[in-house]
Amino acid sequence: MRHFGHIAPEQRRHLFHREPAEFTADSPARLLSAALGATLYSPATRPRLAEDVVKQAARGVVSMVLCLEDSIDDAEVVDAEANLVRQFAELAALDEAALPLLFIRVRTPGQIPDLARRLGPAVRLLSGFVLPKFTEERGIPFLEGLSEAEAASGRRLFAMPVLESPELLHLETRAAALDGIFRTVDKYRDRVLALRLGVTDFCSAYGLRRAPDMTAYDVQVVASVIADVVNVLGRSDGTGFTVTGPVWEYFRVQERMFKPLLRQSPFQEGRAVELRQALLEHRMDGLLREISLDQANGLLGKTCIHPSHVTPVHALSVVSHEEYCDAQDILRPERGGGGVLRSAYTNKMNEVKPHRAWAERTLLRAEAFGVAGEDVGFVELLAAGLHG
Repeated sequence: MRHFGHIAPEQRRHLFHREPAEFTADSPARLLSAALGATLYSPATRPRLAEDVVKQAARGVVSMVLCLEDSIDDAEVVDAEANLVRQFAELAALDEAALPLLFIRVRTPGQIPDLARRLGPAVRLLSGFVLPKFTEERGIPFLEGLSEAEAASGRRLFAMPVLESPELLHLETRAAALDGIFRTVDKYRDRVLALRLGVTDFCSAYGLRRAPDMTAYDVQVVASVIADVVNVLGRSDGTGFTVTGPVWEYFRVQERMFKPLLRQSPFQEGRAVELRQALLEHRMDGLLREISLDQANGLLGKTCIHPSHVTPVHALSVVSHEEYCDAQDILRPERGGGGVLRSAYTNKMNEVKPHRAWAERTLLRAEAFGVAGEDVGFVELLAAGLHG
């Protein structure tokens, strides 16, 4: 699989200075964690789940979570588990190369080895499990269950803990909760692919819900948690993990209170004007702003609950030609001693030592999502991803 692999090769050659790399479920964890992109959630109860997985993969989805937790009713869990086993059996008869990375979001630690066993040979299609309401105390049994399932199945399985517990949100317990989470995920570092933020649960603890004209960063109590999670768990010194962006929950047209966030200038030519209007009508202007703020705050990828959110996440994850040139200049071997240099675009200062971690992170993102052509902006990438 590869990002933008659903569009024609000649179109990719036009759009990209460097095309996204191909990868598989067996690729190195470093690349997979960067390449998760828009991780699309789907309830495990869907009767045509296998068809949905194939359809979304053909539209550019590269990672999916099949959910047994909050997206389904408590009374549906047993049937949902049985449905997952059936749907994986259907998928096992298909071309594996046409499938995205698949994860199961469980409720209890015991579900992990049990489901891995019940999937039988189809467990080869499974990349791992999403672990809800993760803390040190609750997380250890989940990770032990993952190790048990991995040993029994002979399959490399990753964990994606969800950080959404009240202990993490409340100020008086936050520091201790973060320390405990770090100790736990550090012990299982080789199996923790990414950490996911459960911002909806954070808002719930205070009876809040952000409007479609606002981002998670406009809700200050939530923004403070994101900042502290990145501070402790997202460092670039070798101790950090990939932290993914929070879910964007809007996809319907509603009456707009504030003026559109999506400015007109990038959309002035040709079909782009129509694209801008479509984005506004489908509540995507706030999403685009939140994705940009995710990246500015050290997050990579995003939890998605609607297919229309996938392409915007991927389009804004592509490295610009300017970013790529800067990163390459900073990481040239002859720059190992540090120093300051003018950027190739002659519009900024690149300071080698302080910008090195940014450059390394940028080149990893370039491997996963590609580098846009010199004159290609996110609007073209967005249009290409939407129309295939």
